Amino acid sequence: MKIISLSQVEKKEVRMEGAHKAWKQLPLGSQDGAPVYSYRVFTVEPGGHTPYHQHPYEHMNYVIEGTGVLVNEKGEEQPIKAGDFALVNPDEKHQYRNKGDQPLKLICGVPKEFE
Repeated sequence: MKIISLSQVEKKEVRMEGAHKAWKQLPLGSQDGAPVYSYRVFTVEPGGHTPYHQHPYEHMNYVIEGTGVLVNEKGEEQPIKAGDFALVNPDEKHQYRNKGDQPLKLICGVPKEFE
């Protein structure tokens, strides 16, 4: 069993091509012995975004705080806010953008092999 405060988890800049003002934390994952999933936390600063990308696995997201949009593979923006859940299916192109004036923070659950 592991319990950890997010404030104790190292925050690293997302360095993927197309990312801007985005940070990643890994509070629970394979290093903790997680058998299936890892939980990442992304913080996107105002005006920032994750890369517009796709990958061969689903991920499930929960917005902890802030507002923004989830861009789908057609380039359409769908509003998101604190308390919302989002499912991105395998190979679905997507991007998170912060449209607010506060950080957009979300939990992202993925298979541990892709943490």
